[in-house]
Amino acid sequence: MAEMRIRRLPHGAGLPLPAYQSEGAAGLDLFAAVPADVPLAIAPGGWAAVPTGIAVALPEATEAQVRPRSGLAARHGVTVLNAPGTIDSDYRGEVQVLLVNLGRETFRVARGMRIAQMIIAPVLKVVPREVADLGETARGTRGFGSTGGGPTEP
Repeated sequence: MAEMRIRRLPHGAGLPLPAYQSEGAAGLDLFAAVPADVPLAIAPGGWAAVPTGIAVALPEATEAQVRPRSGLAARHGVTVLNAPGTIDSDYRGEVQVLLVNLGRETFRVARGMRIAQMIIAPVLKVVPREVADLGETARGTRGFGSTGGGPTEP
């Protein structure tokens, strides 16, 4: 298991550090570091950058992907606007979560609320090289919906 160093920012005092909620969980839950006396209100159709009160130093050759929590999406229509958001390994600023409210009612983000999950993933660096031919595959250039599951297929 690799180590991820975390720096707690002043407005994150007293909040849990990112944590896996079960043995098999892929993502670490992120917590809202909004003021306790001033929840953040996100109107229907609106979005906001929600602070987490932490900065991280990721292991070399990794990224953190910030993804929605399924419960917020299913119950409130709230999701991560740029899902998955990417945190690069050389970023040292505060982790923030761009939440969007696709629901019908104003959503209130309270201090300590679990707002997203962060998945640490390996990054493979490549060297872009222009070529005249990419080679043939069975799929070829067929794009959106070409592998099945379209409107007339189960």
